[in-house]
Amino acid sequence: MPVDTAATLGELVTADPRRSRVLQDYGLDYCCHGDRSLDQACAEAGLRSAEVAARLNIADPRPAPWREYDVAELAEHILAAHHRYLWDEMPSLGDLVDLVVRVHGENHPELRQVGADYYALITDLTSHLTKEEQILFPSIIALGTPGAQPAFPGSLRGPITQMLSEHDTAGDLLRGIRAATKDFTVPADACASYTAMLARLERLETDLHEHIHKENNVLFLRVLDLESGAA
Repeated sequence: MPVDTAATLGELVTADPRRSRVLQDYGLDYCCHGDRSLDQACAEAGLRSAEVAARLNIADPRPAPWREYDVAELAEHILAAHHRYLWDEMPSLGDLVDLVVRVHGENHPELRQVGADYYALITDLTSHLTKEEQILFPSIIALGTPGAQPAFPGSLRGPITQMLSEHDTAGDLLRGIRAATKDFTVPADACASYTAMLARLERLETDLHEHIHKENNVLFLRVLDLESGAA
């Protein structure tokens, strides 16, 4: 079935997560700006939507199992699949970034920007994840659990708006790292540590894109629908 170019990037990736790689190849942001239609995103990027749609028309559709989760289940899934990964990965990857910048920074001055962007990213994420885990996600889980008492006084729209803004900041820093590393290209003089750092940074980017997509384009929209009585 042909891809609907009026569908949003977020809807297209939710329908089949493999499409995220195609959109990333074209430089189309499906997580922080997944509310744009494919037509709109392509027009802004100077791309032909028909060409991108043809590549998105992947055979044997594989819907993500988490599409069927309720808001409480989806929040728990994000905590287990993405928050846990970040808490485990950020410190050790930080040590590796430090090492590579120290050893290769003279020959690769762009690494200083990579280091600065990485530490800005993990500083922001440390605060961001903590707020989600202590305030927003317990409130979402309570909202989606019959009989549970509200865990947050008032609407969750305010906290969600703040999280969306912080996701934009993370997206900007990820783009900075990708640009400084020339799309995570391994230099000819890279040692094993340098190569591993680039691979892990790219994996971090991929996981964060998926993480933010699930929150921005699925979970948060469902929560706001529940609060408004639309769900």
